[in-house]
Amino acid sequence: MRVLVACEFSGAVRRAFRDLGHDAWSCDLLPAEDGSEFHFTGDVLPHLDGAWDLMVAFPPCTHLSVSGARHFAVKRADGRQRGAVDFFMALAKAPIPKIAIENPVGIMSTQFRKPDQIIQPNYFGDEFQKTTCLWLKNLPTLLHLAEDDLFDVKTHVGRGDMVTFKSGKRMTKWMAESFGDGRLRSKTFPGIAAAMAAQWGGDIRRIVA
Repeated sequence: MRVLVACEFSGAVRRAFRDLGHDAWSCDLLPAEDGSEFHFTGDVLPHLDGAWDLMVAFPPCTHLSVSGARHFAVKRADGRQRGAVDFFMALAKAPIPKIAIENPVGIMSTQFRKPDQIIQPNYFGDEFQKTTCLWLKNLPTLLHLAEDDLFDVKTHVGRGDMVTFKSGKRMTKWMAESFGDGRLRSKTFPGIAAAMAAQWGGDIRRIVA
C-alpha cells in the first residue's frame, strides 16, 4: 500500500508503516528529523494526487486549537486562521481513498465536522496525556482496550505524572515541560503510530508469506 504521511518531520508514522512493508513517505516543510530518503521536504499540496492509497495527515494546529483561543480575533482579522482552515480542508478533500487527519480539540469541529474519534497516548501504551482528535475517511476508529476481553489484552496504561499550578489547573508533566516547544508537542507518540500502521495498514509481510 502507498501511504503519504502529511506534515510529519519526525518520521514516527512513516517508519511504523514502512516497518510493516508499506511504501510510506512523509512530507513536511522541515527536512526529515531521521534523515530518511523517504521524505519530501516542502509543501505537501502538490503531492495530493491519486498515487496514494492512504494519507495520514497532521496539519499545523497553531491557529486552530482552542488552547490559543485568546488570539483567535487577531488571527481571524489577519487571515492566519482562514489559511489554516483552508489547508486542513485541502487535505480532507484530497483525491485519496482513505484519509485520517489528526488535530487537537479546536475549531475544525465546527468549521468542518465533529471528529470521528478522540484518543489519548495512554490508550496505546505511552504514559502521557494529549487529547487528539481524528477525522476519518473510509477508515475504522482505532481499537484500544481499558480491560482485557476474550480476544485481546488491554492497551491502556497510566496517564503519567501530573503537575498542579498555583491557579489549581492540572497538566501532565511533559506538557508543562514542553511549553513553547511546538516541535516536541507536535510529534506522534510511538504507540499511536504503531496502532495506525497495524490497524489501518496491516502487516502485509504476513499476507504475502
